[in-house]
Amino acid sequence: MLGSVNRRNFLLGASALGLAACTSSLPASPVLGHVTVGAGPEAVVVLHEWLGDHTNYDAMVPYLSISRAQYVFADLRGYGLSRAMSGSYTMEEAAGDVVALMDSLGHARFHVVGHSMSGMIAQYLMAQYPDRIKSVIAISPVPATGFKTDATGMGKLRAVITDDEAFRTAVTARTSNRYGTGWVDRKKAMARKASPEAMQGYLAMFTSTDFAARTVGLTIPVALLTGAQDIPFYRTAALEPQFQRAYPRLQVATIADAGHYAMLETPVLLAALIERAVFAEPLNR
Repeated sequence: MLGSVNRRNFLLGASALGLAACTSSLPASPVLGHVTVGAGPEAVVVLHEWLGDHTNYDAMVPYLSISRAQYVFADLRGYGLSRAMSGSYTMEEAAGDVVALMDSLGHARFHVVGHSMSGMIAQYLMAQYPDRIKSVIAISPVPATGFKTDATGMGKLRAVITDDEAFRTAVTARTSNRYGTGWVDRKKAMARKASPEAMQGYLAMFTSTDFAARTVGLTIPVALLTGAQDIPFYRTAALEPQFQRAYPRLQVATIADAGHYAMLETPVLLAALIERAVFAEPLNR
């Protein structure tokens, strides 16, 4: 049983995913729980969104070239393999946790993949630790200005944490209402594994933090990946101008058939786009 050990080898659905053994690490120390896949020379830490954990990426893993990079799928405090870790749930803490994790694995420099709220964390890592970050791949990210909303909007977001109908409304809106009940149930099961305390804390983080002034002119390569079926806030038309102002080495790709959850909706294409960004190849071919 995973909960009884610090680190062990296990098959991450090897028969289904076609992979050799991966490595899982649980947070007996302050290091974030994580799963590593691959043994290539490039190090890539992969971070999850507010309503999921590292298992969001399970469908994408078989399509990564694991001989070219080591992918570290990390769980933030209160989620997945880090559920027992409490904290202040601030941007500074989250970024520091990621750096500590990569230090523990011996990676002095690394790429960061962030999705939604962790797309914001990825940008903060770039601003706070520019010498450590090789590139950022931001999937439907919250921008450095945060997810600004009014009191009514905050009430709706807080309700998502515990109210099933509010959850359904939020998730279906972010996928253009294209999927059935099974999709909502599956996504809800993933989200409800997280600590409600952590979800409240990270909600405050990504709605109240603004570090945009620190990002302007950063020369680290950034790939912005958006879903055409997402809500307008996360679409290319809204995000690209903000990213262009800050990041001179920006590439942008829009996934036509994805909403907010490209790793679940279009995993094969997302894996390809991530690898193109990591290996400094053009996103659009």
